[in-house]
Amino acid sequence: MSKTSSGTKPTRVLPYQTPSLTDHYSTGKKLGQGQFGTTYLCIHKSTGQQYACKSIPKRKLICQEDYEDVWREIQIMHHLSEHPHVVRIRGTYEDQLSVHLVMELCEGGELFDRIVEKGHYSEREAAKLIKTIVGVVETCHSLGVMHRDLKPENFLFDTIEEDAALKATDFGLSVFYKPGESFSDVVGSPYYVAPEVLRKHYGLEADVWSAGVILYILLSGVPPFWAETEMGIFRQILQGKIDFDSEPWPAISESAKDLVRKMLDRNPKRRLTAHQVLCHPWIVDDTIAPDKPLDSAVLSRLKQFSAMNKLKKMALRVIAERLSEEEIGGLKELFKMIDTDNSGTITFEELKDGLKRVGSELMESEIKDLMDAADIDNSGTIDYGEFLAATVHLNKLEREENLVSAFSFFDKDGSGYITIDELQQACKEFGLSDVHLDEMIKEIDQDNVLSELGM
Repeated sequence: MSKTSSGTKPTRVLPYQTPSLTDHYSTGKKLGQGQFGTTYLCIHKSTGQQYACKSIPKRKLICQEDYEDVWREIQIMHHLSEHPHVVRIRGTYEDQLSVHLVMELCEGGELFDRIVEKGHYSEREAAKLIKTIVGVVETCHSLGVMHRDLKPENFLFDTIEEDAALKATDFGLSVFYKPGESFSDVVGSPYYVAPEVLRKHYGLEADVWSAGVILYILLSGVPPFWAETEMGIFRQILQGKIDFDSEPWPAISESAKDLVRKMLDRNPKRRLTAHQVLCHPWIVDDTIAPDKPLDSAVLSRLKQFSAMNKLKKMALRVIAERLSEEEIGGLKELFKMIDTDNSGTITFEELKDGLKRVGSELMESEIKDLMDAADIDNSGTIDYGEFLAATVHLNKLEREENLVSAFSFFDKDGSGYITIDELQQACKEFGLSDVHLDEMIKEIDQDNVLSELGM
């Protein structure tokens, strides 16, 4: 996230006093975990009605901008709340320690999990899903909101019924925008982020790109841009060719491929708008998207992609949660110290001088590597978000003891191996219900145990 912190830290998110959450609701089991907040089941005391409550601890809000972001998320949810495919916000509560967003409960699980469960899955069903997703995008855009974090995890089914409605859930990175306005902060999730976001000059078109990535995955089971590392994924997004030759693409209709191409056009000016996507023949004409089941390989790849993603996120979260505010605070001070002209960005020369001042022994070539790794958009400078991502990564995530602590979190009995049972236990603790571990583990592990976190 590209954020510079400024000003003093406020004490409240909401501009008004609220009653206490516990006056009206009792909280139940943990349902999920996001970057800032944890979602719990909550029950309205007088009606017994069940809701989801996202609780955001204020200690995780480091600067004024973080407070403003949470307030904006609440406003945007109210602003979009009447849309049938957006999760409804019911109320907001704030106490000394946290802000709580009470929302409608979606019990039907995430988008990919439902598809994998169903087994029968065709282009026509993919067209129905993408129509709902892009419908939400069109509503956002027409109401002056840009989502900025469209990904399958942010779409849930409201019930476990066959005809459940698909709903958009997380507006934590969304912003209000005015026509013609352009943004520069790099936000979003690696697989789904548009090339112009990485170049730090983007508008509404970036949401359509993300929806195009979801459509590509719905049809083939794999993301269009893939690599072992985040930097590798970004390089692919900026330069890579979209693969329409491998299986299952030869069997997919020309109309579907035409829509994917037009949503993943690297030139945002040529890319379809949300409205144009909804007018595309593949979406509009029921007879164009075939109803024959897609190859079963698509489903098993989708299963693996979805499960691997969750597992990796879990491991990184275990590590990130072991990082205290103090550790990150030090990195913020280091950035300020290296950024001698207070421009909010660091040049190669500033980085070299700054590291020398703190007694770093890094050679010029290593500093150059650090610079290249951190400079996501190849601008030649590093901003605070890039610096934080690179240094947390270098200095924390890959430090031996952090990998060991993540490993031992999973390895409950201290045997030096992680069994499927232990993984399932960890999934429960993280509020991930039925993660499809079995097939995925067969792929990476022949002995039914994982002896290292190769992630």
